Amino acid sequence: MARRYFGTDGVRGIAGEFLTVDLVERLGRAAVLWRGAGRVFVGRDTRASGIEFEAALAEGIASAGATAILGGVLPTPAVALGVLDLGAVITASHNPPEYNGVKFFDAEGSKLTDAEEEQIEALLDAPAAPQRGGIERAGNAGAAYVEEVLERFGADLSGLRIVVDCANGAYSALAPVAFERLGAEVSSIGASPDGSNINSGCGATDTALLQRTVTERGAMLGVAFDGDGDRIVAVDEQGGVVDGDGIVAILALDLRVERVAVTQMTNLGFHALMRQHGIAVDTTEVGDRYVLEALRREGAILGGEQSGHVIYLRDHVTGDGLTAALLLCAALRGRPLSEAAGVFTRYAQRKENVPVVSKELTPAVLAAVAEINAELDGSGRVLVRPSGTEPIVRVLVEAENAEVAERACVRIAALVESELG
Repeated sequence: MARRYFGTDGVRGIAGEFLTVDLVERLGRAAVLWRGAGRVFVGRDTRASGIEFEAALAEGIASAGATAILGGVLPTPAVALGVLDLGAVITASHNPPEYNGVKFFDAEGSKLTDAEEEQIEALLDAPAAPQRGGIERAGNAGAAYVEEVLERFGADLSGLRIVVDCANGAYSALAPVAFERLGAEVSSIGASPDGSNINSGCGATDTALLQRTVTERGAMLGVAFDGDGDRIVAVDEQGGVVDGDGIVAILALDLRVERVAVTQMTNLGFHALMRQHGIAVDTTEVGDRYVLEALRREGAILGGEQSGHVIYLRDHVTGDGLTAALLLCAALRGRPLSEAAGVFTRYAQRKENVPVVSKELTPAVLAAVAEINAELDGSGRVLVRPSGTEPIVRVLVEAENAEVAERACVRIAALVESELG
């Protein structure tokens, strides 16, 4: 059966509209009944709506006979590392403040497969268990997570001047402290969450503030997380943005891996660099869980998405913004980030997010995409895909020539708007 509620990364929508207290409670109960879990570790990001959704999820868990262990405000990777029989995070990740969501981790800290999410949806109307469970609170879960990450991935960062943008999200009280403990000189921005400013004018989805701050303060680099901490985008000393493609490329060469996994959004220049160094590349659908599946299937340890999900599976179980940031700082080895990031020549990319009423691509759109791809004949590509979390269709055009990419993107975006808007 097709999933009705789960998308690319959990269940996500505007709080109070698509995502309701009732739905969240039912999700909690259904997930426990599906897994047969005894204890569920729960975290949330800094959205105001997260407080009532946390209570609803905990009630659903308890009604199924399990115990909800509430960790409070935590980044998503902290829940994955601290998972018990099941893990759940109340977050809409990089989405605006009015959104919220729920995503689950199994007992190994892995995101659920499409089939497993379908099985949970099939239990959404199941009644409560005969015996009620309980609700408890975990103390100092955030501090314990930082300790674990520093022990596994920390390095001496003495003398490093870094700007850390926490997106007014789950890393606000954690990431700056982590860098300071390793000896870095830290300037923090986006670290004053008020329940309504997560991802607003800051963070991995809006790097303008970070770019200005890095250059104004003469920092060596900056890192920006998203609201739940599973994405990272970097900024070099000149204010240039280094996205997930660039970060994975730097790490692949520094860590000398033999294989990486990326999504179909990854720049063609990245693929050329990997071929040059004899590194195998597995390409997946968009979504970090598909990258994770490919890594585990192939026995690889490094992968990621252009959007900033960076996954390193040696001593970890999922994508982690703080871990990726620490690995990136270590990989510089005294070089400016701009030099390290210049390892590959990017193809020109033009992107457009087109608001739509329907996300089902029409024959006219598919025909136009096929026509342009035939014209590019391997020197570029067009990719059109519906978002799994928002009412938009994403258009990506990549070509060796920037003008070619621009013209094709404008054409396809206009057609998508006409056909689906």
